[in-house]
Amino acid sequence: MPRRTLNLGILAHVDAGKTSLTERLLYSVGIIDSVGSVDAGTTQTDTLALERQRGITIKSAVVSFELAGVTVNLIDTPGHPDFIAEVERVLSLLDGAVLVVCAVEGVQPQTRVLMRALRRLRVPTLLFVNKIDRSGADPARVLAAIGARLGVRAVAMGTVAGAGTRGAEVTPYGFGDPAFRAALTEALAEHDDALLAAYVENEHAIGHRRLHNGLAAQTRRTLVHPVFFGSAITGAGVDALTAGLVELLPAPAGAPPAGDPRAAALSGRVFKIDRGRAGEKIAYVRMFAGTVRPRQRLPIRTADGAEAEARATAISVASDGGWVARDELVAGEIGRLSGLGEVRIGDTIGQPLVPRGEHHFAPPTMETIVAPVCPADERPLRAALARLAEQDPLINVRVDATGRELSVSLYGEVQKEVIQATLATEFGIDVTFRQTTTICIERPAGRGEAVEVLNAADNPFRATVGLRVEPGPTGSGIAFRMGVGPQAMPLYIYRNADAFTRAMDRYVRRALHEGLAGWQVTDCVVTMVDCTYPIADGPPSRRGPLATPADFRDLTPIVLMRALDEAGTVVCEPVLRVGLETPTWALSAVLTALGRLGAAVRQQSVRGDLTTIETSVPAARVPHLQRQLPQLTAGEGVLESTLDGYRPVPGEPPARRRTTADPRHRMEYLRSLTGQRPPSVPVPR
Repeated sequence: MPRRTLNLGILAHVDAGKTSLTERLLYSVGIIDSVGSVDAGTTQTDTLALERQRGITIKSAVVSFELAGVTVNLIDTPGHPDFIAEVERVLSLLDGAVLVVCAVEGVQPQTRVLMRALRRLRVPTLLFVNKIDRSGADPARVLAAIGARLGVRAVAMGTVAGAGTRGAEVTPYGFGDPAFRAALTEALAEHDDALLAAYVENEHAIGHRRLHNGLAAQTRRTLVHPVFFGSAITGAGVDALTAGLVELLPAPAGAPPAGDPRAAALSGRVFKIDRGRAGEKIAYVRMFAGTVRPRQRLPIRTADGAEAEARATAISVASDGGWVARDELVAGEIGRLSGLGEVRIGDTIGQPLVPRGEHHFAPPTMETIVAPVCPADERPLRAALARLAEQDPLINVRVDATGRELSVSLYGEVQKEVIQATLATEFGIDVTFRQTTTICIERPAGRGEAVEVLNAADNPFRATVGLRVEPGPTGSGIAFRMGVGPQAMPLYIYRNADAFTRAMDRYVRRALHEGLAGWQVTDCVVTMVDCTYPIADGPPSRRGPLATPADFRDLTPIVLMRALDEAGTVVCEPVLRVGLETPTWALSAVLTALGRLGAAVRQQSVRGDLTTIETSVPAARVPHLQRQLPQLTAGEGVLESTLDGYRPVPGEPPARRRTTADPRHRMEYLRSLTGQRPPSVPVPR
């Protein structure tokens, strides 16, 4: 019998009580003997020392329990906006979610950002209005705000007595309650014409089962969102939420039965990397299809399209609050795989699935230099940052060509503080940050072409490579095209034309990581226009020792940079599409601030007491807006941003120090290859 598994995300604005709710759920199902405290640092899912110290969730954590025949993999995610990338990695893995809202503060900025993301990805979501026992709690006001500010069809699943007191209690609604039946029928009838017709004919003839099934079906289709009330601290209302998890959220079956053709499919995604006690790499994987077994050959596809193979030496699956060894990981489950030494976050095991939704969170747009306080820590710092980049690849650690200057990408100041504290507490390295800059890109300004000819006096490589570079459509990335036939390709090295094309594509993309000004080159088309390799008994122009992959790999940057030099590049800065929600009374002050920042307002609309503004803002100026917004809107303003593209930098374009030797400086570049290949190759007479 296939196992039914519910991969459940717990999400919230920071301090809404998300981790406390996780603790209460684990306690209610018997996984833990007492409810941990965020303030005391005794929670089950905040395992990092820094998480316990600061009382915030930084890394996603998975804990599993059984509930009414369903295996629930509960994923606790960060609440602070600086760690939105960690949340984004989890969203596409979920079967369902619980969005926690505070009964006092109500719908907060990050609440709205998260709900929009959940709706875009069509993740079935229950809401839990927490902290009904706190002074100032107003469940009715929060329920109204959920409908008005989140823009969802909310269905209250109970009523609260004694709100704002320690004795606050929740009474779940029954399907026999006339007021609940009427409200639920009205909500469901918006998307169910048959139910509406039955209600008009005889509302009392609609059975409890039909209403329950309709609520479950429309919740799973994200048409309605049940709202539960309670307190994670006292446990009030948590039992009703727990029942709702299995009754209202989808829990798909796992591995297909033997003989089912789907059993041969294999598709999973790596969403987290950790290290074991012995330092071994552990990959957290959500399986969407197929079955993984120890020592099975697994095809791995990286985010940039490269392919490799690996074997899992051990498998463990979340079970009853811990991890247990298993001889298989099946579809629907979350597991930990050991032995995948080169795997990274975002890699796909097997065939990639059709994307569930686009990435809407903006990538990091800031970069800062990290320097050790003690010069002797330079090498250990590099190793420590490499370990952190395994856990969060978006920090994108860069080392300049001197090997001494390290930089990381960032979302914000809190993330910077966390990196600094992590380096100090886990690695014993004190660091400082300096020179925070905006991450730009380069685009070709025109068309350029270059060729390096085999056996030419200044070409030490056993190859001819000719490349043309020209602008591509905006937002198209890098496109590589093969413009020579198979007869010109070194197929004795690469086996076939497709393999050679894939290899050249990788070499080109690697070379374009740093352009003329040091920024990544994108939105371009690169075409291979010439290719030759040596023949031992060929004519003098082609005679010589056989070529190796290193010849084509190491010659490509020289040719490509020459072509770029001819084409020229334009440095472009990131522009964010910013959505602002502000109280209407604060609109004038917000528009004035946007004007000062050079923002282009696209449109604005009014809904109730809120005004929504859509605008484009240079990424470098968004932090200024974020700092001003709370004061301008009395804390009511909400800012959500996503990358809107890039525009040419006005004035003098900024340059970025390279991490590798510049191929335009030939001798310096050739010296940098020492150890990989001889810096020169004799030219045959």
